[in-house]
Amino acid sequence: MAAFWQQRGRRQEHGGLGGVLDGLGSVFDVLLANARLVLGVSGAAVLAIATLAVKRLIDRATSPRDEGDPKAEQKTLEETWQDLALIKTTPKTPKKQRREDLSEPLLSPARPLVPDPRACSAPLGAPRVKSSPLRCLTLQERLLSHHSSRLAVPEIQVSLVPQLARSISTQLQNFLRSKCPELPFGRLFLSGALLDGLEVLAADHIHLMLPVVLDAGLWSLIPGEDTVVRNPQYWMIKRVDLGYFPRGCSPWDRFMVGRYLSSSVLSETLHKMLVASINWPAIGGLLGCAIHPVVASRELKLEVRHEQVELSITLFPLVEMEGKVLLAVPPEGLVENLWLESFYRAEVSRVKELDAGDSGARQRCLRLLNGVCRSHPTLHKLGGSPVTHVILHLSDSGSDWAEESLADRFQQVLEELVAYLEKGVLPSYFNPKINLFSGLSEEEIDEMGFVLYRAMSEPELLLE
Repeated sequence: MAAFWQQRGRRQEHGGLGGVLDGLGSVFDVLLANARLVLGVSGAAVLAIATLAVKRLIDRATSPRDEGDPKAEQKTLEETWQDLALIKTTPKTPKKQRREDLSEPLLSPARPLVPDPRACSAPLGAPRVKSSPLRCLTLQERLLSHHSSRLAVPEIQVSLVPQLARSISTQLQNFLRSKCPELPFGRLFLSGALLDGLEVLAADHIHLMLPVVLDAGLWSLIPGEDTVVRNPQYWMIKRVDLGYFPRGCSPWDRFMVGRYLSSSVLSETLHKMLVASINWPAIGGLLGCAIHPVVASRELKLEVRHEQVELSITLFPLVEMEGKVLLAVPPEGLVENLWLESFYRAEVSRVKELDAGDSGARQRCLRLLNGVCRSHPTLHKLGGSPVTHVILHLSDSGSDWAEESLADRFQQVLEELVAYLEKGVLPSYFNPKINLFSGLSEEEIDEMGFVLYRAMSEPELLLE
């Protein structure tokens, strides 16, 4: 959003848009001068608030920039979010009484009002009161209700999805052993939020991890900072001692590019097997479902359709060396030898460990925020790892994570996310050199920041 308003300001320097905006400012002045006669005192006040916000934006767009003033060159995202929130949250004026309604008595008996629990909330620190149909729910109560009624995964998916995925895993394992007996693949295993009790809304995807077993004497890791992309989250796996152990000594040498194990070559080989070599119709018929490999995707993905569930399974070749967990997920581009470091296992383990230590509500808060991000079209890229790392950073600050403090922590996570988005940097909990926002565009950061900025004062907006 901030980039949008800044671009509009720049465009007016090169055309006649400045005159149009000045004319709009004059119109607003005339409106304000006559608003009291038409709308009354309260209506004029509301119009003045909205007009003030719009004029503030117009003034910024039309005023010339001061080349010598650094403050004129830099305007924080938060200022823009404040202006936009002022416009969007301006209270509505009551409608004028229609002409046909004037025959009714002006002092008719007032109708009893039934408050809508979704329209208001008590202060976060307010004590719990016995529920009443006419009482607004507190944020704490709304969060607990939303968690229990809206986020639960259907029971049939909880039981059937892992069962289907394991059966497909067994068939794939048998194929790899018969087709590539020379390659020491480890035992396939499932991974994902469903298995860790963190899935929300629907269990429609799961990860299948394929361990690639390397001889530690023939391979070593190159740190991400020393790779060609200078990204600390990507690593390279280098073949060593070629003088003593020439090519062919390791079964994985066939996947080398230069002297490095290529994640791209390995993934392409597996992709060809998934698409052309495996009889998925026969396997699907055996398991009572239809299985289709996704041909056009760069990922190793299977789409599974069952009478009761639809499931996406993504296969990830995995290397574990020197305490690192590396996935064959190279970045887009010409680089073929990079492996992405994954912190998922460490994230889940740390969150559960902290909750077990103080009976905390971190997992409940994480599920709530993941549900919000998954269902919101603007926030979906914030779900999962970024939210988890914010919660872990907050846990180090000594915050109270008891269930009674869930509303406070939920709102605090929103505030922290807004602060990180304003900077454009969210450092990884396990490696501060890694910026978890590096994959987001400036426009995405602006839009996410504005949505969460509004939610800081009205967190109920995210639960609708």
